Amino acid sequence: MAKKTSSKKELSAEQRKELLGILKARFEKHMQRHKGLAWADVQAKLEANTEKLWALSEMEKTGGEPDVVGHDKKTGEYIFYDCSAESPKGRRSLCYDDEALEERKEAKPDGSAVDMAASMGIELLTEEEYRGLQELGAFDLKTSSWVATPANIRKLGGAVFCDRRYDTVFLYHNGAISYYAARGFRGSLRV
Repeated sequence: MAKKTSSKKELSAEQRKELLGILKARFEKHMQRHKGLAWADVQAKLEANTEKLWALSEMEKTGGEPDVVGHDKKTGEYIFYDCSAESPKGRRSLCYDDEALEERKEAKPDGSAVDMAASMGIELLTEEEYRGLQELGAFDLKTSSWVATPANIRKLGGAVFCDRRYDTVFLYHNGAISYYAARGFRGSLRV
């Protein structure tokens, strides 16, 4: 009988080393995103949480360019957001959630933002988190990103997304079944 493993959510030693190198270089290049934090502390946390490292690998593979944007002093967790200039390329053309995907009768997209985030082990940014990200730089100048939608809006068939235009962050609405080549989603991960 074959031994059942959870290798799906684990990286090889070589993959871990490569990813940690990428994350360290990004951390050092963008110190304004995480003032007062030390890479050695972040790395120790990551090495102790291999499933979280796998989720960061998924963020990286889909073009998210994850980086540390904060540290929760109460929980001790480091907070990562997708920091790619535009909405991650590997996460675009998705409707909002699986309910919307099922509702769509024609020209269905390949998936949904909420389901993809869950399969990656991350959460969609909230509007508040998205606005916080925009304080660290200018993101989504040409694209837009689905954000976590309040239940009352989703219940009525809608979903919300954000972008940055005219040096201002905008929150918009769309039907949750909508999808566009220039709309993806940004995620967050706590480690």
